Amino acid sequence: MKEADRAECGGEALFEDLDFPANDRSLFSDSSTPIARLQGEISWRRPQEICQSPALLADNINLAHVKQGLLGDCWFLCACTFLLKNKRLLNKVLPPDQPQWDDSRYRGSFQFCFWQQGHWTDVTIDDRLPCINSALCFSRCHSPTAFWVALLEKAYAKLHGSYERLWAGQVSEALVDLTGGLVERWSLGESEDEPRPEQDSDQVRRRRLDLNLLDPVKDECAVSCSTHSSPGGASELGQYHALTVMEWVDMKTLSGSKVLLLRIRNPWGRCCWGGAWIGSGVGWTSVDPVSTSDLQARVAEGEVWLDENEFLSQFDDVTVGYPISDEGHLKSIYTGNLLTHNHQLAGRWIKGHSAGGSRNSSSYSSNPKFWLKVCERGELLMSLLQHRKWRNTEKYAQTPQEDSKNSTHQHYQAIALHMWKVEKRRFNLSRMLNKPPCASTHCHAYEREVVLHGQLEPGYYLLIPSTYQPGAEARFLIRAFSSSSTSLCALKSPAPSLPLTTDGEWETSYYQGSWVEGRTAGGSRNFLSHWQNPCFPFTVCDASAVTSGDNVRVTLHQSRPDTDLHPIGFHIYKVPEEESEQTLPRDEDPVASCVPHCYTQNVSLACCLSPGAYTIVPSTYQPDCSANFTLSLARRIHRKVVKSQERLGNAIQEISHISVMQS
Repeated sequence: MKEADRAECGGEALFEDLDFPANDRSLFSDSSTPIARLQGEISWRRPQEICQSPALLADNINLAHVKQGLLGDCWFLCACTFLLKNKRLLNKVLPPDQPQWDDSRYRGSFQFCFWQQGHWTDVTIDDRLPCINSALCFSRCHSPTAFWVALLEKAYAKLHGSYERLWAGQVSEALVDLTGGLVERWSLGESEDEPRPEQDSDQVRRRRLDLNLLDPVKDECAVSCSTHSSPGGASELGQYHALTVMEWVDMKTLSGSKVLLLRIRNPWGRCCWGGAWIGSGVGWTSVDPVSTSDLQARVAEGEVWLDENEFLSQFDDVTVGYPISDEGHLKSIYTGNLLTHNHQLAGRWIKGHSAGGSRNSSSYSSNPKFWLKVCERGELLMSLLQHRKWRNTEKYAQTPQEDSKNSTHQHYQAIALHMWKVEKRRFNLSRMLNKPPCASTHCHAYEREVVLHGQLEPGYYLLIPSTYQPGAEARFLIRAFSSSSTSLCALKSPAPSLPLTTDGEWETSYYQGSWVEGRTAGGSRNFLSHWQNPCFPFTVCDASAVTSGDNVRVTLHQSRPDTDLHPIGFHIYKVPEEESEQTLPRDEDPVASCVPHCYTQNVSLACCLSPGAYTIVPSTYQPDCSANFTLSLARRIHRKVVKSQERLGNAIQEISHISVMQS
């Protein structure tokens, strides 16, 4: 430790982060990006070693804005710009009152917060920053004495495992990580209705954005635009670059017509545009001089005005972050309504159990399911957010998994969310899934998050998140934001010990029950009270299913702690034709049994039953053992599946471009 560092904090050594050290381990992951050429040239310096009077923020807001360095993380920096427009969010990400360099409490560390997988996560770093020739080599502020961006970038790099892992990404992901809110992306190109000639038949463009949609919330939402090619007006931008839309205004021209102008900020910190509205361009001759002077005075370093036609022709897509009120509620970009009710639940697609694939697959019904109850008519936004796949479990140094079968999209699965309205909570799942959903995301997309929007009537709705390919595994988060009261819960589906099969279609029913001491806890067949146990009648109707192996699968799940389980089992009895389905066949032996009774949460049985009426009797081994339980009954049905025409969306383009000529 340098003596100067000790002097700065009264003789105490400044904090050095051992989890994210000042060496190549924090800079590089696999040296696969252009910054790999910087190995051996980078030194680490604290802000007080870079300038005389460092501070987190500049007094002039324009000087606090970001300026991109040698790292291709324009996608992250565009999201950072939004924090300067929302003091509440800035204080959430960068907690206030942290001791700075002129404070006697300063110890060389700073704390940041990022929204990760449904929760805010603290990240603490030291303030040693990567430099070349004593100057910051990655992101910085326009003010040489402001360091909030450089420190925030370092904390985000620590969260991802290295600076190099910030090379290329999506503005939408960074916005969610910095706000905990909701983000959508739209194409500025062709509509999704007609595939382009060069597209595969199962690929479609994403939805097209009408800028008028955002007019009610344009001053509150975060907007970014990106280019995936080298447009004519942006000759320097090259491929895959993101910029920030600072504002847009409707102007009346001298001829009486209207023109929409948008002010765009380039994170490189300099103008690289040759359009009609740059400097004294010809566009300004169509607007009165007073308006021209006012708009040109708003342009800071790295900014330029464009008209709507230039904007739509030069950029490929737009990312929109939903406004967030001072109370932390989302505001709809569709209506301007505050969405004051919100819920979130975690889930997982597991191969062989709950990774059923798209509606094109006969195993679709095995996907996780969620109940949404809408108490009164209102606006709803549902989001499905999948977790990026990591291959280790260290707190910060997370490494994306590589999948040899999915090298192009190794971080994410193609996902979608479908919703059906149901009249009651007991319904025929198989028949319902062959009907069109009442709402869904537009296609399965290789996105971290997809969003569903609608105006819903009161009632129950079934939500099914899915991956495009069956067997694709991932963790996910379901989020609901609504203007009216709602509730969200997972449909309980006990994990079967039997593997998921895809041969034919299965119709599954779920029943809730309980063993109550002195009433319905009759115990096993060793006791006369066995017939007091709950019974669940069912019918096997499809004779063709008998010739195809097992046609019935039953799982019994007891709702008790692992440390206090009852031994459980069940019997299946056939009901004689002359008797009612509700009559217990007390003198008959069971046709199938899941015994002996076992001390486990789940017991399962697969069997082949002939057509007829049957009754399932679940039990504990001893009488008078109280517990709640869930019984799932799956029956194979042989009929033609009405498959949907699920389509696969285009691959997303990660934004990474850097300036070739750094100023």
